[in-house]
Amino acid sequence: MAGVRTQKTRGERNVFAASDENVMMKQIQATHAPDGREFSVKLLLHIVEEIFHRATPAPGITDVVQHQGSREAQLYELEEKVLQNGFNEMIDMLSYTISKISCEMSCKCSGGGDAHATTSAIFNLVSNYSWDAKVVLALAAFALNYGEFWLVSQLFLTNPLAKAVALLKQLPEIIEQAEALKPKFEAITNLIRAMTDVAKCIVEFKELPSQYITPDTPEMLTATAHIPTAVYWTIRSIVACTSQIVGLTSMGHEYIASTTEAWELSGLAYKVSNIHSHLVKQLALCFQHIDEKRHHEAYLTLVRLFESVHIDNMKILKALIYAKDDQLPLFDGSTKKRASLDLLRRKSVLLLISDLEPSQEEFLMLQQIYSEAREQPGRAESQYEIVWLPVMDRSTLWNETNKKQYEDFQSSMPWYSVYHPSLLDVAVIRYIKEVWHFNKKPLLVVLDPQGKVVNPNAIHMMWIWGSLAFPFTSLREEGLWKEETWKIDLLADNIDPAISSWIEQGKFICLYGGEDIEWIRKFTATAKAVAKDAGIQLEMLYVGKRNPKVKARKINGDIVNENLSNVLPDLNLIWFFWVRLESMWHSKVQHKSTADNDPIMQEIMTMLSFDGSDQGWAVISKGSDGMAKAKGDTMWKSFVDFESWKQSAEVKGFLPALNDHLRELHSPSHCNRLILPGATGSIPEKIVCAECGRPMEKFIMYRCCTD
Repeated sequence: MAGVRTQKTRGERNVFAASDENVMMKQIQATHAPDGREFSVKLLLHIVEEIFHRATPAPGITDVVQHQGSREAQLYELEEKVLQNGFNEMIDMLSYTISKISCEMSCKCSGGGDAHATTSAIFNLVSNYSWDAKVVLALAAFALNYGEFWLVSQLFLTNPLAKAVALLKQLPEIIEQAEALKPKFEAITNLIRAMTDVAKCIVEFKELPSQYITPDTPEMLTATAHIPTAVYWTIRSIVACTSQIVGLTSMGHEYIASTTEAWELSGLAYKVSNIHSHLVKQLALCFQHIDEKRHHEAYLTLVRLFESVHIDNMKILKALIYAKDDQLPLFDGSTKKRASLDLLRRKSVLLLISDLEPSQEEFLMLQQIYSEAREQPGRAESQYEIVWLPVMDRSTLWNETNKKQYEDFQSSMPWYSVYHPSLLDVAVIRYIKEVWHFNKKPLLVVLDPQGKVVNPNAIHMMWIWGSLAFPFTSLREEGLWKEETWKIDLLADNIDPAISSWIEQGKFICLYGGEDIEWIRKFTATAKAVAKDAGIQLEMLYVGKRNPKVKARKINGDIVNENLSNVLPDLNLIWFFWVRLESMWHSKVQHKSTADNDPIMQEIMTMLSFDGSDQGWAVISKGSDGMAKAKGDTMWKSFVDFESWKQSAEVKGFLPALNDHLRELHSPSHCNRLILPGATGSIPEKIVCAECGRPMEKFIMYRCCTD
């Protein structure tokens, strides 16, 4: 018998290696005639998996001792699943088909039949079912034989009935040969695992949501073309496994002595595993397609939601911040505890949108403005809440370092924040980027108590006027500008408390900047001498350049050590002085102001062009008496020439006389640069020079400043 068996398995290998798969698959496809009958394929597969899991031989094969309480719990769990999902009704319908497949495999495999012929016969039995049902029915039929084999093997030492059945099946002899059979059982186990993985994958394809992916989707078409082949080789592998189990019980010791079957099963396991890998990749593409569809649908829902009118802001906030019923999606910076969205109901909410590493300068300045507003809770200007929405790149690896950094930053905020970045859905991030134009630079999107966006970015208003800009609408912005004139208090605001005191005392104030310490030394010395000679009180304040770095700190130190003038004690205040000017420019641009039609816009652009140059500059003012301004060397030259206009200063006043002299020194030839950050919002196509009114040339500048 052993010789006959060996000859058959070699014949099987020849079929496996040499058969024309295209012809073979055409034969299999010809048997496929589904008539629409349906059943819970997933539930049946779950029962099959349960059998495979419980029947898989342990390392000692006969080691079947199990804790009684654990066993009862598992039995109860299985029974619950079966009862809840209507398994009994389903199995009544399927039991005949499963039994027929089981008999077909047992009979043909015990007679040494051809594997392909047996596989084809099974396909004929399940011709009226879908591809996922075919493979699961075949697995269920195999699980009957396989489960029975191991059930008797596990019980024959303790159960007399199992002992009698085991004797007829020659199981004691098989158990005695456990060590010799180990490679064979391992090969069967590996193949069963591969077959089950393929079946689960095919079932997943069947259960993909049809509203997001249709059969004619390219990803689905590719998968559909490969599923029949996957089903064929899975059932072919089921036949091979059945042959092994039948061989063990029908031929006993003779079959145990055969060594070729383990190799053959390993070959099938390799093929089926490759099929599974391919299906998994295709399934991932389908899931990607579904995710894209879902995200697009969620995005459109968000768009419609923002276009609708609401009685309060809760629908909008819940759409932006994913919140299940059992979650507290916010972190309250004041209490350091998790919080509900209900705390924001019918309140004006400012959404602070940034990446996971917002600018420290912006954060500290906003914190100061927010805290000052909270000191007077009764004022209308304090009636708003801030919520930080951190936009995280989904490709960013979320590790312990990131988590710690995020939590530390979150805890330092006095306002609300999203508890975890993942609470912002992909569709929400898309909306933030496409509709609110978020691109690295922080945004402050304002929602009114009904959830309507009244300002897509109030950050500029916040920097210019602080909480006085409440409720941060475009109308409020327009009203605030109408109240403003170009004076030192608009230019410098409260960057230094001393400025207000100097204005009250009627002193002349000189703001100056640049990074040439030699120019600073000669300019401050000359300015002090002129002030003394003119009999005026002059206070000088160094405000540096945009984006202050190490160099600005050194210059500040030199000015203090040499007692050249006053300085801003914190580099953040230098940053804030310039960011306010940029914000004024952007605010004016949003209201269609230009240097031609708006005097304040002209002054703002002059200041920004001063900073864009490589030299120093100075602005001198006295309360509301106007201003004198010029580039560094021009202003210094005016002071050097003071004797020539001293008499005029005594008659007209210091500032009018200085302005007259600056006009005399003015040269029509000039080169002004206006540098604007590239990610701060919309920049007009045409910008005119603040000095001569001609259109400025547009350049793109890339800068790396390690300073």
